[in-house]
Formats: sequence, C-alpha cells, structure tokens
Amino acid sequence: MPELPEVEIIRGQLERELLGARIAACEVALTRLVTHPTPLGYRRGLKGRAIVSVGRRGKYLLFALDGKRELVVHLGMTGSLILSSRGGARPRHTHIVFHLEDGRDLLYVDPRTFGETALLRRGDRRPMRGLDRMGPEPLEDGFTCECLASALRGTCRVKSALLDQSRVAGIGNIYSDEALHRAGVSPLRRLDTLSPTEIERIHSAVREVLREAISGGGSSVSDYVNLRGERGAFQDDHRVYRREGEPCPACGTSIRREVISGRSSYFCPKCQK
Repeated sequence: MPELPEVEIIRGQLERELLGARIAACEVALTRLVTHPTPLGYRRGLKGRAIVSVGRRGKYLLFALDGKRELVVHLGMTGSLILSSRGGARPRHTHIVFHLEDGRDLLYVDPRTFGETALLRRGDRRPMRGLDRMGPEPLEDGFTCECLASALRGTCRVKSALLDQSRVAGIGNIYSDEALHRAGVSPLRRLDTLSPTEIERIHSAVREVLREAISGGGSSVSDYVNLRGERGAFQDDHRVYRREGEPCPACGTSIRREVISGRSSYFCPKCQK
C-alpha cells in the first residue's frame, strides 16, 4: 500500500494542484529517504524548480521539473503526500517538506519509512533500480493478453509473479488477490499450469479491478489518504482481501488465507481452483 490506483489518484490531484508551481526550498528531516543524489544535492537541486507535469510509473510518482530534472517519490507501505498552507500543524512522521513559492507546503508523511525519493536527470532512471527495471503498465493500451502471457512465464506461483514489479507494474497485495478472485484462479497456482483462457481472465480482471479502484477513490485499509487527507472507499468493495473466514460473495465458501512470498494472500478455495 498504496498501489497503482491510490498512486494514480494522488497523481491526478497533484497535477491539478501543482502544475506550474515552483519549489522555493525543501526540508529533509530523515535523510535516508533520499536515495539520490546526496540529501544536500537533493535540496539544492530542487530549489527554484518549477513543476512541469506529474506522471506515474507503477507505484512511483514522477514530477517533471524545468531544467531537465525529475523528482521521484515512492510512498512505500505507509507514505502519503498532503498539501497544506504554510505554518499549519504538521502530522506526525512528516519527514520531508517541499515549500512552494505560492505559500503552500507539500508534506511527505511516512510512519514506517519504507518509501524513498530521488532527484534524477530526466530520462535517466538508472540510479533507481526498481523504477528503471519496471514492467509494463497494466492500464495502457499496449498491455495485451500476449503481453501478460509473456510476463507470466516461469514456474513460480501466480501471486508471486503479479507482485513482481519487473513483470507487471503497480500491482500489490490487495489488487493481485482481488484480480485472481475475479479470474477464478488460485494464487497458489504455478505459472506453467495456467491455460491461455486463464491468462485472458487474469488480464481482464486486473484491468477491471484497477479501474474500479480508481473510480472508488482507492483502498484505505491502513494509512492511505489522498492529497486532501481523505480516505478511499474501495475497501468496502473488496471481495476477498482481509476477509478471512467471511463468506465468498460468489459461492458462500469461507475465504481462506495463505502466506505466499511472505505476504498474506486471501482467496476462495472453491471458486479459485
């Protein structure tokens, strides 16, 4: 958390609010969150830069800045960005503050501090290996069934593959479980046992659940809030995620939990063979 839908929601809000805004200064209270360049170089490099556009790649937020620079922010498990007026009370765990010339502050808040941020030369993402080696975007037109079939080669479990950002970008624990339930495929299945029809169902389910989650404001099962500090509502529509012991909405069988690749995975043992 947050995954592709939550990051996409924040991206859209940031673009509407910050397009053309200029960064006057930056405070970094927790220097280990800055992975490139040095914290001093990061602060100096951001000073005076204007935000040209706000993009997304997987779970990464990408701020295109003037001067051919790119500010990258990954929110990790519990990170959030909050836009506030200058001088207002800062939430606990505010580790980075971007002071804007118009008097507003963009706060990076992260209780568990698994996120990261970097200032790169635009077009060169090699300093951030996870971003540089990102797989295809599941909501883009080019993400076809054939593209997914290529990404799902191997012998590992399908849940593990969907969590691998080098195979498919932006899918995490929540939406892999939800997509596999809709597709009728067990997260325990090995990739080499999947039929072309099952891969087609997974492809359709992934795109469907991600779009619905964006429309529903994202999933707030932990710390996720949008740029205005509001929680999402899509967690109310989860079919299996964190619903262990509850009846499957399709067949009534109790939802089961298994640990796969160190992550709790939720599925229906009857619907998902």
